Amino acid sequence: MTSSLPLWFAFPVSNRTRWLRSPIFSLYIVVRGGWFRVVGARSEATERRRRRGRSPDQIRSAMSLFGLGRNQRTFRPKKSAPSGSKGAQLRKHIDATLGSGNLREAVRLPPGEDLNEWLAVNTVDFFNQVNLLYGTLTEFCTPENCPTMTAGPKYEYRWADGVQIKKPIEVSAPKYVEYLMEWIEVQLDDESIFPQKIGAPFPPNFKEVVKTIFKRLFRVYAHIYHSHFQKIVSLKEEAHLNTCFKHFILFTDEFGLIDKKELGPLQELIESIIVPY
Repeated sequence: MTSSLPLWFAFPVSNRTRWLRSPIFSLYIVVRGGWFRVVGARSEATERRRRRGRSPDQIRSAMSLFGLGRNQRTFRPKKSAPSGSKGAQLRKHIDATLGSGNLREAVRLPPGEDLNEWLAVNTVDFFNQVNLLYGTLTEFCTPENCPTMTAGPKYEYRWADGVQIKKPIEVSAPKYVEYLMEWIEVQLDDESIFPQKIGAPFPPNFKEVVKTIFKRLFRVYAHIYHSHFQKIVSLKEEAHLNTCFKHFILFTDEFGLIDKKELGPLQELIESIIVPY
């Protein structure tokens, strides 16, 4: 199955936005023109500060319905925008612009909106998106197949978080992604960085934190393209990967979130995305 939009699937119902429910999870979907996109998910039993969290087992159950993910060991509870932000309103704008098919328009700061709010909502979205994409590869991206976190022969990434691991260490690709997703969750759950209360200020270094998150999420894309793209093709998920990456790159380009030197592993692909715009 292919689609011009990320994570849209054939679904024979009229245009609407609704929850699909089962005894253990709910999926929030937006339906347009016979396609639907999962835009949120929640456990019926758990809701933490309006970040609709789910256990990895619940996520496996939900995504297996759509053939997404096989051994999703690294899946983490899906995040929602901080409750104290204008997240719901901005999410509606994102859904509307993504539905139009114009990705450049989808990444632009809506008129009159706060830049930090926009960065916060999209940081959560892209975290979820990369989480989902990588989750489809966890049975193939193993310590045996990927003993180091690389993006082709010229680029190797080592992990350090500056707190528990201060000196960069060499780890396997799946371990790197595990460390990364755990680290990002800590940032998203830190109310001094991603405020939960209405009117609470963002920290002065907020954009720098966001830039580090996006820089490291890019490395997951770089590893997927260099080490697992043929497997993505065999799974017929390349259309989703390519559109998600295009959305990611247009957003980071719009707000200058990743230094050019960091984009080296996928520079030709990135130029093919940006030049037409």
